Amino acid sequence: QVQLVESGGGLVQPGGSLRLSCVGFGFTFSNYGLNWYRQAPGKERELVASITSRLDSTTYADSVKGRFTISRNNAERTVYLQMNSLKPEDTGVYYCNVPFLNIWGQGTLVTVPS
Repeated sequence: QVQLVESGGGLVQPGGSLRLSCVGFGFTFSNYGLNWYRQAPGKERELVASITSRLDSTTYADSVKGRFTISRNNAERTVYLQMNSLKPEDTGVYYCNVPFLNIWGQGTLVTVPS
């Protein structure tokens, strides 16, 4: 079965850190670029970070540049999102995505209280 499973969300105080993980099943993980999206309460889903399949090139939303790092381990079929210096505006459900296959995970909730 083709699926993505996220983990690592939780409650963290402003300035803290979290690392999200997303494991892919049922497809050749190393062949595809990957994204992390987030959706804050009452807002549209937004692209946070991307990583390519071959050169591991990365891109980030302006709002997270310098604080978040996306990385991947193809041997473990896992993509990570390291989040540092978290702010209340980072609160939301975080989803990993394989855009070429249109696969989405179930999401993991990150809460940074104000």
